[in-house]
Amino acid sequence: MQNNILIIDDEKKLCALLARIIGLEGYRVWQAHTGREGLKILTNEDIHVVISDVKLPDISGVDLVRLIKEKKPFVEIINLTAFGTIQDGVAAIKNGAFDYITKGDDNDRILPLIARASDKALLQLKLFKLENKIHRQFSFDAIIGNTKPIKQAVELAKKVSGTDTTVLLLGETGTGKEVFAQAIHHNGPRKNQSFVAVNCSSFGKELLESELFGHTAGAFTGAMKDKKGLFEEANGGTLFLDEIGEMNIELQANLLRVIETGEFIKVGDTKTLKTDVRIIAATNKNLQESIEKGFFREDLFYRLSVFQIALPSLNERKDDIRLFALHYLKEFADKTNRKIDRMEPEFIRLLENHAWRGNVRELKNVIERAVILCEGDTLQANLLPLDFFLDQESPRSPFSLATIEKNHIQKVLHYTKGNKTEAARLLDIGLTTLYRKIEEYHLE
Repeated sequence: MQNNILIIDDEKKLCALLARIIGLEGYRVWQAHTGREGLKILTNEDIHVVISDVKLPDISGVDLVRLIKEKKPFVEIINLTAFGTIQDGVAAIKNGAFDYITKGDDNDRILPLIARASDKALLQLKLFKLENKIHRQFSFDAIIGNTKPIKQAVELAKKVSGTDTTVLLLGETGTGKEVFAQAIHHNGPRKNQSFVAVNCSSFGKELLESELFGHTAGAFTGAMKDKKGLFEEANGGTLFLDEIGEMNIELQANLLRVIETGEFIKVGDTKTLKTDVRIIAATNKNLQESIEKGFFREDLFYRLSVFQIALPSLNERKDDIRLFALHYLKEFADKTNRKIDRMEPEFIRLLENHAWRGNVRELKNVIERAVILCEGDTLQANLLPLDFFLDQESPRSPFSLATIEKNHIQKVLHYTKGNKTEAARLLDIGLTTLYRKIEEYHLE
């Protein structure tokens, strides 16, 4: 990346001379003769380093440092002055200047100084872009959906994100519980600290206990050295406990103690450790039923459910299906370097009439599969799985022979891309019979 330098100095000859010297070093240089002119260039161009005279006709170069940092915090500023004072130098550095040098006396310093300032600016720019990307990725605006149920869930999440309150996310598998957990964390007071996630259904009791609290060397067979647990790793940040309903009831007592006291003990140790984490838990189970059956502690439930957010299933927000499909179409088309930017009406209709048992996760998989199979620029209905059409609504009983026959003919027609002669051959029926069935079942 070419480094871009802006020089602001009302002494035009000196400004031009300095621009030529810097330009010969391979930098791209802009010139301005007032503070306002410099700020305008800074707004319109990708400037990395500003070299500004302290005495400008319209604004103090020291004050200009503050204005530039407010507009573009990653830009580095070097102040130049003909009559340097310690007071001005201190003020410039305090406002965020990279350095403060005297004209004439420091000519041999200017190029090395620009090189160091430019390196720092480019590094800060990369960090600034990364932070913006993370913010966009985990902002509430990134949560897809315009229907009332999802908007209500987002509003609740926004309200609780600014607190340290424990949150319990409820919803079917694939409804985006971790997406909400990430958004709550990254828009809350702990956003600059760790977000650590664990799926409680992925481990047995002993392994999950070790994962959460850590262990000492020799605590059990295979424990060769001390290991930090997730409560240590997440200290100061957020711990997301996914599928909390699957946690062993004996282990639930240990979790309750951490939530209540902020204290825990590693497996195989006797020393009490302290931790400060925010807990966000999630489950697709009815925890009240689990409590009645003796699988979940009631006191833990009340500790976790200080603030509950119920996430709607995709079947409760059918009007958002098209938005999701377009989002994932762009994502997978970009990932595979394909020019696919449309979906035929029948493809969308089938998506909207499908019973999404796997919710958003299932829809994402369906679109990814369709993009892989697509040979043109449009996703068509025949790219959907062959058993996809069995879920379509029918006025008949789903168990009737007529319903089964209709769905089967429809599948074959999609498979042959509407070629009725080929469909009749595959169905082993006459073409006339196929036309009659198409008319009977209103397949066109």
